[in-house]
Amino acid sequence: MESFIQTVLVNLKKKNLNLEDLHFILPSKRAGTFLKHQLSSVLNQPIFSPHILSIEEFVEELSGLKSLPNSELLFKLYEAYKSLTNKSETESFELFSKWAQILLQDFNEIDRYLVEHEKIFDYLSAIKELDHWSLESQQTDLIKNHLKFWRKLKDYYLVFTEKLLKSKQGYQGLIYREAANNLEYYIENNTNRKHIFLGFNALNESESRIIQGLLQSDLANIYWDIDETFIEDNIHDAGLFTRQHKNNWNYFKKNPFNWITTHYNEKKNIKAVGIPKLIGQAKYIGQILDKLSKNNAKLTNVAVVLGEENLLIPVINSIPKTITDINVTMGSPLRFVPLASLFELLFSTHKNNPEKYYYKDVVDIISHPSIYGLFQLESTNYSTDIVNHIQKNNLIYLTPSNLKGLVDEPNQNIIGLLFNSWKDNPKTALENCSQLILAIKDNLTKNKRLNNLELEYLYRFNTLFNQLSELNSNYKYLDSVNALYGIYKELLNTETLDFQGEPLEGLQIMGMLESRVLDFETVIISSVNEGILPSGKTNNSFIPFDVKIENNLPTFKEKDAVYTYHFYRLLQRAKNVYILYNTEVDALKGGEKSRFITQLEVEGIHDIEHSIISPEVPAIEKKLKQITKTNSVQEKLKQLSSKGFSPSSLTNYIRNPIDFYYEKILGIKEFEDVEENIAANTLGSVIHDTLEDFYKPLEGEFLTVEHLSTFKTKTKATVTKHFKILYKEGDFSKGKNLIIFEIAQRYISNFINSEIKNLNNGNQIKIIAIETEEDVELKIDGLDFSIKLTGKVDRIDQFNGVTRVIDYKSGKVEQNKVEIVDWNDLTTDYEKYSKSFQILCYAYMMHRKNKIHLPIEAGIVSFKNLNAGFLKFGKKESAYSRTKIQIITEETLANFEIELKKLILEICNPNIDFVEKELD
Repeated sequence: MESFIQTVLVNLKKKNLNLEDLHFILPSKRAGTFLKHQLSSVLNQPIFSPHILSIEEFVEELSGLKSLPNSELLFKLYEAYKSLTNKSETESFELFSKWAQILLQDFNEIDRYLVEHEKIFDYLSAIKELDHWSLESQQTDLIKNHLKFWRKLKDYYLVFTEKLLKSKQGYQGLIYREAANNLEYYIENNTNRKHIFLGFNALNESESRIIQGLLQSDLANIYWDIDETFIEDNIHDAGLFTRQHKNNWNYFKKNPFNWITTHYNEKKNIKAVGIPKLIGQAKYIGQILDKLSKNNAKLTNVAVVLGEENLLIPVINSIPKTITDINVTMGSPLRFVPLASLFELLFSTHKNNPEKYYYKDVVDIISHPSIYGLFQLESTNYSTDIVNHIQKNNLIYLTPSNLKGLVDEPNQNIIGLLFNSWKDNPKTALENCSQLILAIKDNLTKNKRLNNLELEYLYRFNTLFNQLSELNSNYKYLDSVNALYGIYKELLNTETLDFQGEPLEGLQIMGMLESRVLDFETVIISSVNEGILPSGKTNNSFIPFDVKIENNLPTFKEKDAVYTYHFYRLLQRAKNVYILYNTEVDALKGGEKSRFITQLEVEGIHDIEHSIISPEVPAIEKKLKQITKTNSVQEKLKQLSSKGFSPSSLTNYIRNPIDFYYEKILGIKEFEDVEENIAANTLGSVIHDTLEDFYKPLEGEFLTVEHLSTFKTKTKATVTKHFKILYKEGDFSKGKNLIIFEIAQRYISNFINSEIKNLNNGNQIKIIAIETEEDVELKIDGLDFSIKLTGKVDRIDQFNGVTRVIDYKSGKVEQNKVEIVDWNDLTTDYEKYSKSFQILCYAYMMHRKNKIHLPIEAGIVSFKNLNAGFLKFGKKESAYSRTKIQIITEETLANFEIELKKLILEICNPNIDFVEKELD
């Protein structure tokens, strides 16, 4: 395959032009590298390298102006804005920067297309004057200010550009306009230069005027790369611009149009592949490359063209290890490197200048991979200690002094860099960020963990913050951290982390624009979806669509035509083409394949092989876990048996034996996060502890109305005391926690009221025991070791002489949850019978310890269902029976003991595995 660049060089040699004297102008620097390389293929002897410039470099040279970065242009535009605006009406830089970006883009286009600025701004102002929404004859202040903005656009432009020209600086559009204005002078002083323009397509008016001027003066040759299929089809967007140049330039009325080729019609293998999501595309690209590598394809002739820049890292990670020579042209956006997420967290945390920091923000920052290592000690890590302290003490908001108190002096400096208030001062923010970068570097160096990539990350961010510091000190317009954050994001979005590699060897990975002028035999193009390729209708401009058309400014239609040309030009000389698109519907883009694919089908020139690829998802049969009781497990069970089984641990086994295994055998506790809102178990504990405080001193006494009235006066203070104990330093003075605090008081108050009502109705209540903890020994046939049953009973009392065992529940319990029909079901159905099992356990233990004498009643007081009163355990003959036995006798406990021993024997039997239950 002879590339376009080779064809041009061969043609120039045939014309007997001295190649080393030529000035080559190309669309990109990348193309210049390939041009230099391919020069050697047409030379017979060594020469000095010719001048090779990108169009931007050539125009900058022609204009005599120095290009400024967009961030600095914003500050200079703000200077112009302030000089033309009354102090009382001047917006802050933060607000200004939100609309000034669009204004800069419009200035850029107006200048690149050499539109008369006075004409277009006056026209815009007149349109807005006609267009405003008020029908009143007297304009309101809002409308007056709105119209004033449009009238002042011309003045902003004049003052802004005048200041830039005085300092010999400019934005891209101004540089282009000045270059076009300087063309005549340039031609007069460079009559011996020969310029070679190659590979251009869409030209702005400035470029068009410069190239035409040089062509007419016989100081240039121009080589187009357009296929006959596109230029001769009057509606094909790939040939839109070259048709215009061919038909409208006077130069081509007398000179040949070089070149129109016929490569596109040559046989090609084109595959359109639909793949779900970006990662799917990245993995499939890796498979294609692996196949090409195994078939010994020359990877220098293979290009991976990425439609979306954030696909770069996944693609690099998907490249087979057998491919070692890779050249990445596009660079990885700096906003995607890990360090960017740290500064995003810091800005997000500090930009509202909080006095206290939300615990999740603190945890995210100190647990960040770039920060975690700063807190490392020999035997522990302060970051982990801080997180544990926050969880243990239920800290929702923290101050820097709180955090500094948890670490030693050297680490207090790190805490200061991270959490000392930025005081809404950009200078403080920048200093802290720069010092933090140095601290991370020093720590990595000290621990000999610094690698080149991490060092590059730190260097690039250090450079970025130095740029921001310089802008802040030079212009002093950043008056808040929010304003600084806006400029930081602007810089971050434009910065890339460039890769080092041999540009002419191995696999080429690039963006669509980097592919200009270059040719490859095999092309893999990703993200060929509507909204990406082409980008579709976007209107980030103050200039309306019809005004753009009136003044020959580009609209989204022209921008789509640019990408159409690039897409089809990649296909021109290629033999193998893989077009990948995302099949999944995303929120804003993707899911719909590009019109380019449909157009290829409609043309009918090439056969398109369509396929939909999806990852192989094996059907994984859900297997319930099964744990064999090894010797070590049996030993653990013996220890647990001697320590004691609690009713809750036994019901946990009934619910799911695997959970019992994890908790009791392995000792794995459920992760306890910070309780932002008071948890149900905390509420339950507060109710239990409060009632214990009230009733414990009354053991052995009859309850009186006076006792209960006293409890009511102490409710708030006692509940507050226990919330402070259990909820640690968590705040329950406002929000949802205050509601839960009030609910706890209401539950206790309602319960006391129910007790008063019982007494007033002539009932007698004697308190026997409160929160009494007991254990009993069990002998079970088949086990050669003793078993202990242990538990704490909330309350035992006598109600009109009948002994009651009471379990408090803060949640809602219905009467049917404490009733059974068949004793065999007691240890099999957790949902239905766990409450019955627990209260029978307590009754059984209290009876065995001679704390109570049968017959008795046992049941639950549900604080969320207090109207139901004391929910007594009952044994029914059938599920539909209306009668039930609620008195617990020796027979009742004997039947329960049989089921209890069967359950414990199952737990301890070495031949019965722990088998997971499938829960809903």
